[in-house]
Amino acid sequence: MSPNHKLLVKNAKQVVLICSNGEKYLTKADMQSVSVVENGSVVIGSDGRIKAVGPAETIGAQFSEASFDKVIDATGMCVLPGLVDAHTHPVWSGDRVHEFSMKLAGASYMDVHRAGGGIHFTVEHTRAAAASELLAALCGRLLRMQRAGTTLVECKSGYGLELHTELKMLQVIEEARRTLPINISSTYCGAHAVPRGKTVAEATRDVLQVQLPRLQAEMSSGRLSVDNIDVFCERGVFDLDSTRSILQAGKLMGLNINFHGDELHPMNAAQLGAELGALAISHLEEVTDEGIAAMARAKTAAVLLPTTAYILRLPQPRARAMLDAGVVVALGSDFNPNAYCCSMPLVMHLACVNMRMSMSEALAAATINAAYALGRSHTHGSVEVNKQGDLLLLQAPRWEHLIYQLGGHQEIIRYVVIGGNVVYDNDKTLDL
Repeated sequence: MSPNHKLLVKNAKQVVLICSNGEKYLTKADMQSVSVVENGSVVIGSDGRIKAVGPAETIGAQFSEASFDKVIDATGMCVLPGLVDAHTHPVWSGDRVHEFSMKLAGASYMDVHRAGGGIHFTVEHTRAAAASELLAALCGRLLRMQRAGTTLVECKSGYGLELHTELKMLQVIEEARRTLPINISSTYCGAHAVPRGKTVAEATRDVLQVQLPRLQAEMSSGRLSVDNIDVFCERGVFDLDSTRSILQAGKLMGLNINFHGDELHPMNAAQLGAELGALAISHLEEVTDEGIAAMARAKTAAVLLPTTAYILRLPQPRARAMLDAGVVVALGSDFNPNAYCCSMPLVMHLACVNMRMSMSEALAAATINAAYALGRSHTHGSVEVNKQGDLLLLQAPRWEHLIYQLGGHQEIIRYVVIGGNVVYDNDKTLDL
């Protein structure tokens, strides 16, 4: 045993492991009670990986001769794994605050879209923005997410809809990945909307014949590292055939299939995703019973986005039906100009109140299952030996306060740790 370690978190009132047997995801009854160690400690090694977790007395004896770069006395605190945000659109220019009033007056998502707003408004501004401007905005948003406890986040392109801007967005995501501590899963979403003046067939050909070949070259050269491929499969956007061809092409490039489906209309996107071996499908407000069953069989994760349904006044995703069927249910913030939310604690609260999930289910969905949706549950999403040392320390007597206190996470999060390094220390945290 090496005597030198990066971090010791000792004497925590609770250490929430989530999993304790190397599970890659949790479903059904296993989500009802996450694994917790009372009066526990965690050791993170010099490589940023968890070396030990367990009762404080046991860890203290085991590491009595070890030295640590930093020791945190977590007496009275709760330790959780860093939160995972499985769906965001954080690279863009030009906010859409003016559209919020339109929605409040009754305009639907597609009403705004047809009026020249929505995605097309953001595309226009993002195309015109310099990469440096996009990077500065992205870094600010990611730091806000980090302060709210997110340590792994999925980041999409998709506000370019043509080669130059899509690459610019992916390069900005790559630069953030290289320079910020937060972990990033990068997603190419060139099929986010049909560009103005093009048909679905023309947009599909551009993605298949122009954008994906160039993306492949950038990845092969090492200039870009992209993890997932996304398509907005929706009536009036990309139909099932176009979605299938794009997702299959991305899969042949080694990208994980992780796409938008069954949001506004029942498109049978869930069945398509299950058939293609999709890692995850997001939204699913209009998923059918057949789609739920197909996802459960295929172990395709359902990334549910309660902020979107809340803001657009859509029917909530049928989380309970999915959970009861054995679907791997995950959560994401859907951060974008239409749903401006940086806080996974708020997302979990909405999931509990509006989608009728329990607090344990919501926490599992925002940790191990969200990591699974990004292909990262072997390294993230739980406090287990050999996983990355990403932790969230709460100044609270029980971990449930993170969800219970609506909007209260800013006061109760004391430390955020990524790879054993304290990346946020909120010394103004309230002592409950």
